[in-house]
Amino acid sequence: MNEAAAGTAPALDVTTIRAEFPILARTVHGRPLLFLDSAASSQKPRRVVEELRRFYYEDYANIHRGVYELSQRASELHDQSRRAVQRFLGARDWREIVFVRSTTEAINLVAWSFVRPRLAPGDEILVTEMEHHANIVPWQIVAAERGARVVAAPITEAGELDLAALRERLGPRTRFVAVTWVSNVLGTVNPVAELVRLAHEAGVPILIDAAQAVPHLPVDVARLGCDFLAFSGHKTYGPTGVGVLYGRLEHLEAMPPWQGGGDMIDRVSFAGTSFAEPPFRFEAGTPDIADIVALREALAFLEELGRARVAAHEAALVARLEARLGALAGVRLLGRPRERASAVAFTVEGVHHQDLGTLLDLEGVCIRTGHHCAMPLHARLGLAGSARASVAVYNTLEEIDRFADILERTIATLRG
Repeated sequence: MNEAAAGTAPALDVTTIRAEFPILARTVHGRPLLFLDSAASSQKPRRVVEELRRFYYEDYANIHRGVYELSQRASELHDQSRRAVQRFLGARDWREIVFVRSTTEAINLVAWSFVRPRLAPGDEILVTEMEHHANIVPWQIVAAERGARVVAAPITEAGELDLAALRERLGPRTRFVAVTWVSNVLGTVNPVAELVRLAHEAGVPILIDAAQAVPHLPVDVARLGCDFLAFSGHKTYGPTGVGVLYGRLEHLEAMPPWQGGGDMIDRVSFAGTSFAEPPFRFEAGTPDIADIVALREALAFLEELGRARVAAHEAALVARLEARLGALAGVRLLGRPRERASAVAFTVEGVHHQDLGTLLDLEGVCIRTGHHCAMPLHARLGLAGSARASVAVYNTLEEIDRFADILERTIATLRG
């Protein structure tokens, strides 16, 4: 267990934090909103929304193109965000930060620009059974084109990665490893430092899908030593439409662009085109400037709270979720990992997850139902889908208790 999970960090003032999220004060179907779907997308603090508004009202212009003051100001704010992300992730160089739309786009960029040119028939890309579709499908597409294949390392009955099986599958034909840091279904926290070590000992680069980790856990890519890491702004209290790919500079410098257009070129002629240096060669066209600028505020929000304190608070929420849900008759928690972050998925005997989610909504409760973009994981568990409650820094222990009480009543209603 990490220091934050052990509860050694000072407690957060959650009442003050909640006041920064205006949406949490609204009602749904006449009931107080109880938002437990932050793994899908987190709510936004006031400072992020206000920065979006301020930028559009005061500083908006296209970037890296105009010599006039407004364009220079917008360019400066955009570039400040890149350096803020660099500091937040612990990257050694601002050029290692590429702005994309989402974790999904970041993974696709690596698949097409880095992995695809390195694949030959019979080669393998190693993933795990607990991956989100975004960390499966791009690899399948490039593997099918190149005559390679995607291999999945299994999970244990506890919902943890089977490290012994992963080592066996990390073979001489493995050309790339792509793993989630935190499962978006099980909440399992994978030992990513160990996975990076194993991959590098085999001479294989590794990508970490950190979409569910960055909002909840401290991250230091230089210390971790991964080759690539991706996360999304909208899961990290930031706007939709912006994501980040971290890539080691030597990799980015060796990678060809995967989209062409303005702002990613050095010189263009009909005889040929030369491309800009990283990260700009991977950022064709006008980016989502305002969302990139506002992302800086989301990261500052987390840093000011203290990421260890955030992790400690959320660990307490998850522990309460496990205890309260696990005590309900007929409720089955999916997985019992030793370390879990944010998400707890479950099923209810004799109750369809969609029916459960619909009735909970009438009580103002927002949870996720379905396969959570993880159909292979649900197939491994023998399920078509499940319900999932996921917490964030603005949730409280009282909300967890309220949710468990509502869930118990709802189950009784459905069973009639």
